[in-house]
Amino acid sequence: MIPEAALKKISDIVGADHLISAVENLAEYGTDATKLEFMPDAVAFPGKSEEISRILHLASETGFPVVPRGAGSGMSGGALPVKGGLVISMNRLNSILLIDQDNLIARVEPGVITAHLQEAVEKVGLFYPPDPASLNISTIGGNVAECAGGLKAVKYGVTRDYVLGLEVVLPTGEIINTGVETMKGVAGYDLTRLITGSEGTLAVITAVTLRLIPKPAANRTMIAFFPDVSSAVQTVSDIIRNKIIPTILEFLDRLCINCVREELGLTMPRESGAMLLIEVDGDEELVAREVEIIREVCNRGGAIKFEAASGQKEADRLWEARRNVSPSLFKLSPHKISEDIVVPRSTMAELAILLDELARRYDLPVAAFGHAGDGNIHVNIMLDKEDPNQLNNAQTVVKELFKKVIDMGGTITGEHGIGITKAPYLEMEIPRAGLDLMTLIKKAFDPKGILNPGKIFL
Repeated sequence: MIPEAALKKISDIVGADHLISAVENLAEYGTDATKLEFMPDAVAFPGKSEEISRILHLASETGFPVVPRGAGSGMSGGALPVKGGLVISMNRLNSILLIDQDNLIARVEPGVITAHLQEAVEKVGLFYPPDPASLNISTIGGNVAECAGGLKAVKYGVTRDYVLGLEVVLPTGEIINTGVETMKGVAGYDLTRLITGSEGTLAVITAVTLRLIPKPAANRTMIAFFPDVSSAVQTVSDIIRNKIIPTILEFLDRLCINCVREELGLTMPRESGAMLLIEVDGDEELVAREVEIIREVCNRGGAIKFEAASGQKEADRLWEARRNVSPSLFKLSPHKISEDIVVPRSTMAELAILLDELARRYDLPVAAFGHAGDGNIHVNIMLDKEDPNQLNNAQTVVKELFKKVIDMGGTITGEHGIGITKAPYLEMEIPRAGLDLMTLIKKAFDPKGILNPGKIFL
């Protein structure tokens, strides 16, 4: 619990209108996309970094936990107040401070919604590529904390590839700036990269300097249906072997196709066992040429239907359906365990065979979709958590999946982070010596252990 005297000081810091402590108003800040629930003692809405500094200094003195929170769209429980304490919501820090067309950078506050930043920079002919599926609600601060990926990562990379510098508040209250506003900079340890992806355990992000690139002149979306998963994922490798790196190269299996069939609004072959959604971008001539090459590659790979979107409106509908795959899966079962493993592209067919085998062995629907271009597949184990047998089987599937993924040279998380849901499995991938070093880094940043405790490390 936060002492009453400390709550009074927090109220003085942010203003009484920007502090919630009534139990009936806390629920929305005690959950996230995992649907797990851990109630905070209070929620503060600071308006500037100096207020966060004073709160963290107070927390270090008093010993109550502090959990930074963006939009609550995280998939691994990273923003859940598992030990109670104070949630710091970044809602009020939501300004785009600068879009510099000469130096191709933007400076934004952490509460800026990802899609809003993309829209703002595209108005001046620039481009911010990272686009997680939750881009219409997720915030830049949350994206940086989790090192979010998204559909365009196969060509353009993930959030960390665009973070040049940060303003952060350390758990002890100091405000520091890391990184640069230039394309190069190697002075000292790279604290920017260290804090990016640290899941709010090392510092509270209060401003972000981002790299921008020129907006591509044209893009084109395609859709291809295949009789089975193996032919679809083999085609993914064949496209890239033809020296084409699509902007987006997404995969859906049969279960996912059936769940978004209505949203797609297309006449789909009933024998479809897998689908690829593909986008290329660049100048008009290059885009037209790559569309034809991809059409040929898909046809050679056994595609039973191939179409290129007739215009941007149709393309937007296809991508909106793709972004809705995850929630649409609840048509299959009331609950799910969602994993975001990554394997080498060359082993995706082997992974598909494993998923089919696990689904049959444990009698659970296992749906797979995701970023086939970079081997990042979202595996969704569908279940009724009220059924103890299903829950036990689902947890066994997770363990067997992770073991196989690591044996294949992959990783247990490509963009969701560790948080609390993957913490029990982290040592499967990272040796104890590596984990010990990480805990030493955590202690160096946060000697009192007050910032987002209970995350990543058991």
